[in-house]
Amino acid sequence: MKLTGSEIFVQCLKEQNVDIVFGYPGGAVLNIYDVLGKHQDEIKHILTSHEQGASHAADGYARVTGKVGVCISTSGPGATNLVTGIATAYMDSVPMVAFTGQVPTSLLGKDSFQEVDITGITMPITKHNYIVKDVNQLAPVIREAFKIAKEGRPGPVLIDICKDVTAALAEYEYTPAAQPKAIPIGVTDKELRQAAEAINRAAHPIILAGGGIGIADACEELMQLVQKANIPVTTTLMGLGGFPGTHALYTGLVGMHGAKTSNLAVSHSDLFIAIGARFSDRVMSNVKKFAPNAQIMHIDIDPAEIGKNINVHYPLVGNVKLILQKLYEKVEQQDRGAWIGQIQEWKKGHPLKYAQDDVLRPQFILEKIDELTKGEAIITTEVGQNQLWAAQYYKYTSPRTYISSGGLGTMGYGLGACIGAQLGNPDKKVFNIAGDGSFRMNCNELATAVEYKLPIIIVILNNHVLGMVRQWQDLFYDSRFSATTLDRGTDFVKLAEAYGAKGINVTEKHQVEDAVKEALASDMPVVLNCEIDRDEKVFPIVPPGAPINELIEE
Repeated sequence: MKLTGSEIFVQCLKEQNVDIVFGYPGGAVLNIYDVLGKHQDEIKHILTSHEQGASHAADGYARVTGKVGVCISTSGPGATNLVTGIATAYMDSVPMVAFTGQVPTSLLGKDSFQEVDITGITMPITKHNYIVKDVNQLAPVIREAFKIAKEGRPGPVLIDICKDVTAALAEYEYTPAAQPKAIPIGVTDKELRQAAEAINRAAHPIILAGGGIGIADACEELMQLVQKANIPVTTTLMGLGGFPGTHALYTGLVGMHGAKTSNLAVSHSDLFIAIGARFSDRVMSNVKKFAPNAQIMHIDIDPAEIGKNINVHYPLVGNVKLILQKLYEKVEQQDRGAWIGQIQEWKKGHPLKYAQDDVLRPQFILEKIDELTKGEAIITTEVGQNQLWAAQYYKYTSPRTYISSGGLGTMGYGLGACIGAQLGNPDKKVFNIAGDGSFRMNCNELATAVEYKLPIIIVILNNHVLGMVRQWQDLFYDSRFSATTLDRGTDFVKLAEAYGAKGINVTEKHQVEDAVKEALASDMPVVLNCEIDRDEKVFPIVPPGAPINELIEE
C-alpha cells in the first residue's frame, strides 16, 4: 500500500516496537508530528523543554531498559541541540536513533532557513548516519539504523530526513524488526586455554569490570568466574552495578577517584583482567606506571579498543558473555587466601571516610538515600563532585542502576536522563544527584517532569560553586578560584514550586531522613535543595600525572 513518508516513519517505529519517543517539533518535521499525533495511543511522545533534554532522556531510557532510545528534532538549531546528547551516547555505547528534520531536497546546499549539515557534524560521534532524500529509501534506512544502533557494541545512529520526503508517497510493506546477529565467541580454544592458564597461575589477579559487563548481560557469568577463581573485582564508573557493591570481593572504584584498596590492588597485581572497559585516562592516570607488575588481559567486543591505550598480553575479542562462560569452564577452583587476606587488610585500613560530625555532608546524604531505598533505586547523576559522591556512597547491586555521563562528562545530563529512566522503569524510584552548577544548565526539564507527573527526586548538593573545578583550583592552582563561585541568589525551592514541583530545603543533617522520606512518598517531582559547604571535596584523588597508588586521601 502507498503511504506518505511520515506514515512510513511511524509504521517503521511500530515495527521496531518503539512505544515512546522524546522530541520537540518544528517546521521541518511538521508532517511527522501530524502523523505522530494520530498514533499517540501506540507511540507516546514526550515533549521536552529543549532538544538536548530529549536526547538525554532517550539516552537514560536506553540505559535502564536496554532498548533503543529515540529522539526527534527539527532542522538547524533543533538538530544541533541534539549533538551533545548524541556525543554522550556515543562515548558510553548507548543505543539511540536520533531523527532530525531537514529542508526540502530542492533547498539543500543553499543556506536555506534552518539548514545545517547535521550528518557532517555528527559523523565523528555516531556509529553511522544518513540523509534521506528519496521516500523509497526511508523504510530501509530506518530498519538498518535500529539494527546498527543495537548490534555489536551499541551506539547512536542519526537519520536526517528532508521535509519533502515526509510528504511524498511510496509503497510500504510491513517488515518485522530484524534480530541482531548473534555475536560469535570470537576467540579460539587455544586463546581461551592460554587465558585460563594465566588466571590459574596468577598469585595476585584482579578484575576490572567496565560498562560492557552490563551491556553484554554478563553479570551472572562474571560472578561465577569470580567465585570459582576467587579474584577481587574493581569497577569503572560505567561498570557500577555490574558486580554487587556489597560483595566481599568488591574493592570499589578504580582510578582517579578510586578506593585506595582498588588502586593498591591494581598496582600490586600480577594479572590485570579488564572486561568491557576501555582503559580511559581516568582509570589509568600515568599509563607507564599502571599495573607495573601485571600482564594485561583484555576481554572486549570491540577490536579497536585492544591495545589502544595500553599493551595487552591476552587479547580476547568477541562475545563477552560467551567468553566468560568458557573461561569459567577452564579455570581451576582457587583459594588465594594470602591475596584475599591482603585485600581485606587494605579495605580495613583504607575505607572511604568523611568527617562524622553534625555538619550536613554530601556523603551522609547519599548513604541515607541508600539506606532508605535499600539500594534498589535508579540513580542518575549530573557531572562533577555529585557524580562521584553518588558513585562512592551508594551501593549498586545490579546493572543499569547507575546512569551517568562517563566518557563525555556532560554537565546538564542528569535531569533529562532521570526523566527517561523513570519512563523506562516506572516501578522504580529514580533519583537525580545534581550539583547546583549542572542543575542550572538544564533545569528547564523540570517542566517536562511536572507535565508528565513523573515522581522523580532531584537532590541538589548545593555548594554555590562549581565544586570539582574549585577542588582542582584549591589543590593544584594555589586556591585561585577563577570563575567558579555561583553565589547567584537562586532559590531552588521557589524555582521548583514555580515549575509545579515540590521543593524542600535541607540545611541540617537531622533533616535529611525526613526530607528523603517525604520525597519518596510523593507522586510528583521533588527537588531537595541540600546546602553543603563549598570546600567539601571528593577524596581520594590521584593528582594529575601521578600513578594511581599515590592518592590524596584527605
